[in-house]
Amino acid sequence: MSSKAYFDKVANQWDQMRTSFFSKEVRDEAYAVAGVRAGESAADIGAGTGFIAEGLRERGLNVIAVDHSEAMLAELRKRFDGIDCRLGGEDHLPITSAAVDYAFANMYLHHVENPAAAIGEMARTVKPGGKLVITDLDEHTFEFLRTEQYDRWMGFRREDVRRWFEHAGLRNVVVDCVGANCCADSSCGSEHANVSIFVASGEK
Repeated sequence: MSSKAYFDKVANQWDQMRTSFFSKEVRDEAYAVAGVRAGESAADIGAGTGFIAEGLRERGLNVIAVDHSEAMLAELRKRFDGIDCRLGGEDHLPITSAAVDYAFANMYLHHVENPAAAIGEMARTVKPGGKLVITDLDEHTFEFLRTEQYDRWMGFRREDVRRWFEHAGLRNVVVDCVGANCCADSSCGSEHANVSIFVASGEK
């Protein structure tokens, strides 16, 4: 099963599933790192059912939500009015260059085929002076996340993420710990993953 097929399948359960994986603390740290302000614009890449988009809208930002799963976007539309939902993937985001003040991606990077290229594509959408902020998993060894949740990458080394941000032309790059972990149980109940989460940010 592909990552897209997996998310199409679990879309109507995702809000409940997500609460067991990570908390609102993750997105609050991302917003704090970005320094978001009401009236500005933000893209939520790999938006799912709107975990990041929801908090951005509550803070008064104009939000574009992008996901490659139409089923996920359908769930997002049911929950929220006033969020611009667009279908698209890592190779070509349906956002013009330098269109948003911020781009966010939460737990998106470990599902893409080419993380470096995906970071470059997200950076393309950000205005000069804007920020890209990514929250994702540190490198880990929990193979069941690949086989059961169709993760393409077993997390990332922070030095690699830093290098990809810099290659995308971003400056003042910081990769730090969120202070929270992502938790998941294998379907057979024999394994429990507890993986630290990083927050990476860079300015255009």
